[in-house]
Order: sequence, then structure tokens, then C-alpha cells
Amino acid sequence: MSEKARKRIRLQLMWDRLIAVVEEQAQAILKTAFGSVVREAGDLSTGIYDLQGRMLAQAVTGTPGHVNTMAKAVSHFLERFPVTSMQPGDVFVTNDPWMGTGHLFDFVVVSPAYYRGKATALFASTCHMIDVGGRGFSAEARSIYEEGVRIPHMKLRDGDRLNQVILSILEANSRNPVEVKGDLLSLITSNDTAQVRLDEMMGEFGLDSLEELGESILEQSYDAMKKVIEKLPDGDFYSEMKLDGYERELLLRAKMSISKEHILVDYSGSSSASGYGINSPFCYTEAYTFFGLKSILAPEIPNNHGSLSLFSIEAEPGSAVNPLPPSPVSARHVIGQMLPDLAFGCLSQVLTGEVPAESAGSIWVLPFSDDGHAKRSFNVMNVAMGGVGARPGKDGLSVTAFPSGVGAIPVEVTESDSPIIFWRKEFLPDSGGAGEFRGGLGQVFEIGSSEEEVFTISAATFDRMKNPPRGREGGSPGMKGSAGLTDGTSFNDKAVYRVPPGERILLELPGGGGLGNPQNREIQKIEEDLEAGYISREGAKKDYGYGE
Repeated sequence: MSEKARKRIRLQLMWDRLIAVVEEQAQAILKTAFGSVVREAGDLSTGIYDLQGRMLAQAVTGTPGHVNTMAKAVSHFLERFPVTSMQPGDVFVTNDPWMGTGHLFDFVVVSPAYYRGKATALFASTCHMIDVGGRGFSAEARSIYEEGVRIPHMKLRDGDRLNQVILSILEANSRNPVEVKGDLLSLITSNDTAQVRLDEMMGEFGLDSLEELGESILEQSYDAMKKVIEKLPDGDFYSEMKLDGYERELLLRAKMSISKEHILVDYSGSSSASGYGINSPFCYTEAYTFFGLKSILAPEIPNNHGSLSLFSIEAEPGSAVNPLPPSPVSARHVIGQMLPDLAFGCLSQVLTGEVPAESAGSIWVLPFSDDGHAKRSFNVMNVAMGGVGARPGKDGLSVTAFPSGVGAIPVEVTESDSPIIFWRKEFLPDSGGAGEFRGGLGQVFEIGSSEEEVFTISAATFDRMKNPPRGREGGSPGMKGSAGLTDGTSFNDKAVYRVPPGERILLELPGGGGLGNPQNREIQKIEEDLEAGYISREGAKKDYGYGE
């Protein structure tokens, strides 16, 4: 074996080891976090960056919205705190939506890594805090100042001295002070864990810096992505999508310009920013756009600065995909998590037969709380998921949080932390769009109070109730979502609703769109769906002509 070949193998082994380091960094959060949305659903991300702030590796565990916004967040930290001003043990923090991950609930923590007294890298971690004050998890705020406490770029730990002032401010402004403090400390722990594992790695491989490895990672990833883009036809491709919005429907427009070395997505013509908190800051818009492009074009290429540097976006300032401060942004994933499907609409014109149908997109966050007069005070969160659009050659995934990637929170966890009781949590038959390949199913929930008292739910993230996920290549749309109470009350907007004693919430999540002509679906698959309860006899007859 040549020396060149041995060097390449060695670099690959170190690259794999680096990914293992940041994966353990993520696992440290899961094991130490207090909030259920973090420890159960995995609403977090971790990564390692070079001293220029370029992402080298990310953990597999985590969400694309977090990791891809975090990539930009690190550069903002470096503008305020250059590496030369840092020391071992330092930790920096912010939850600024435009400098971090898009809303106040997500805290980004950055720590410099040192080896034998020399700065070698930067670790970053982020997770969703259950409550940061303000109106709570609600879209009703009319500015960022109503949405909670906002922490600018600050030093959370100075060497070995923790900034107790920041912790005190957060505790004083949160309905869940114990959980928020615990989650923030878990982020520090995760970065410290990564430091230990990086030390071990560098010692094992005899490294005194990550410079050569970092450049190799970025160069290989860049070259691989460039080869993928070079195979695409040059040109401009267009896509539109309507969303329910809040006070009005929103129109999202995208123009994808493909050249041999670059893909630009321009959102010009999209609706202006909403007056309520569903807007997607530029960093979050960028994060999910890039994820959508990469998930179709090259899911096998590692996600880092090298592979992502061939993508860029443009968006008009003041639009719903680039709101300016102090626009409210609390429920920013209502728009942000729809953007991969918008990108898919452009790519479907380039890669015929290789792009899935539309998915439910935005996960439905379920924030429950007392109304201020209950015997038991509580503030908890669960999540509900719709269906993923049918995929080329495959049915869509049911009850899956694409593109966010978060997992389900067991209902028992929420029930143990509050008087909330889940009477039903089931697949929703006939919700997946018909097609040669069926869209994934949404789910149905029936939720009430175990103490027969008033409680509230925020419908901030409930979308696709007017505009269902669309099918592709002749496939039918998925079923629209619906939300309301068992007394017939409908949730017609994204407000906070009171649930009277004895009543229950009834939620039906949208299903994914179908792919291909339903008449081409195999009889065996229809019969299997009937047996499994995924479709009804009426649905089989209506959508596929089965049984006529």
C-alpha cells in the first residue's frame, strides 16, 4: 500500500472518530437534560468547528434546523469574542433568534477546545428550552419583546466561574425554572464531554492540531457536492406553496438557479412578514432550505461547511422568510419546516421521478398549561406528527417528524408531569394521499384533563388545515389537518384556546401526499393497507376503485 493511500485511510479514521466525538456530545445532552422535548424527543444539535467557525462535523442525533443555524451562530460568536480572547473553560451563550437558531426557546452554547494549552477547535451545542417567559410557546405576540427573555452574546462561564447572573435572570423569567437551568447546564456538560473525548482522540493519533484534518474534511465534502451539482442541468426552476398563516394565508415563492458550481434559492415574491409569531428568520430559512437541497441531491455526503458552501439563499428583508427585528418569531417552524417541500417543488422539475410528494411539514407542538386558577400549576409540552409524502418507489412514512427529525414524547411522560390525559393517540386512516405510492398517515389525538379543570393549549404551529400536502406526478393530496374540541368548537387560527371542564381536544394531523397515479397502485398493497387499517373500505373504493 502506498504512503498516499495510508494517509487517506488515516484521515478517514480520524474523520469517523471526530463524528463519534460530537455524537457523544449529543448523547451527553440526552442523558442530562431536564426538559422532555430534549431528553425524549431529541430537540437538540451538537457539532465541532474549526477556529474560523467552519463546521467540520455534526452529530447524527439532532435536528437540521438546529445544526444548520448553529453553523452560522458560531461565526457570530467569533465576531464578538475572537479566539485570541478566549481561555480554557470559557463558555459563551445566546438565544438571539437572528444570531442563533431562529427563536428565543433555543439556546446556543459555544466552548473553545484546547489541547496542551493550544486552541484547537470550537464546540457548539443547542437545545429547546420549555419556557423563557413572555407569552410562552404562542404565536400571539406582536413583537420579539413579548416572546420572552433575550440573552445577547455573553460569557456563561469565565474559566471555571459560572455566570450566576444569567442563570438567575433565566430562572426569574421562566415558568419552568428548574428545567431551564438544568437544560442550560446540560449544554455546558455536553461541550465539556466533547473536550475530553477530543483530547483522547488527538493523543491517540498523535495530533497537535486539527488543521490538516479539517482542511481534508472540507475539501472532500466540497468536491463531492460539486460533482453532484455539475451533473444537474443549468437553469431557473420555480415553485410556490400556500400556507394557512395566521391572520391571512401566506404565499411562499422560490426560484432555484442552478449553475455548475452553485445553487441559489431566491424567495423574492414571498408574502410579507406576519404580524404574529410564525415568521422564519433568515438563518432558519437558510437552514431548512439547505437541508431540503441536500436530502435530495446528496444525503450521503457529510453535512459540514464544505458541502453546504455550494448553496446560498436570498430573501427580501421584511418577508415571512426574512423578518426583521423586532418581528415575532416564536413559532418560526410553521414556515421554516415547509421550505424543504418548496425546494422539492423546484428539484422535481430537474430530477423527474426522484422527488417525494409533499409532507405535513410543520410538527404540531402541543403546549399545555393551567389557566392560572387551577389547583395544580403546570406547563408541559408534547408533539404531534403528520405523514411524510410518498417517496419514489415507496409509500410515505407515517407519523414522522420530517423534516425536523424530532422523536415522539411518550404520553406517560406528559401525564406524569401534569393533569393532562391522552385518551387516544392513533394512526388516522385514509389520511395519506392516494397514489401508486401512498402518502404516510397522520395521527389522531383525544386529550383532556384528569382533574376535570380548565386548561389551555396553544395552536401556534397547527398548519395544513386549509392547504393540505400536495401529491406529485398524479398523486392525490394528503388529508387536511383539523383541530377543535369534542363540543364542536373549531380551532380556526393559531390562538391559545381554553378547554372547559369535561371537554376534550380532538386533533387530526395531516397526511402526506401521494406519488403517481392511484390507478397504478398494486392490488396487493391496497389489500395490505386494508388489513392494517391504513385505509377504510370506503377509502379504497373512492381512491382506488377497489371493490367496485
